[in-house]
Amino acid sequence: MLHTRVRDIASKGEGELTAVTHELHSDGRVVRIAHVRPTSGIEWTTSADNIQAALLPIEH
Repeated sequence: MLHTRVRDIASKGEGELTAVTHELHSDGRVVRIAHVRPTSGIEWTTSADNIQAALLPIEH
C-alpha cells in the first residue's frame, strides 16, 4: 500500500502511506510503524495495524 491513500483508524486521519519501519523495543518486540503524510505535509506515525486503504486517490 506504499504511496497510496490510507486512513489511520486510531486518529481518523487520512494521507499517503510513505513508509513502514520497524521499531525494536527494549523487551525484544518488533513493532511495525506506518508513516502517513496528509496534504498539509505534516507527517505522523501510527501502528501499521491501524492502517486501512482509503477510498479516494491522492492528488499530486
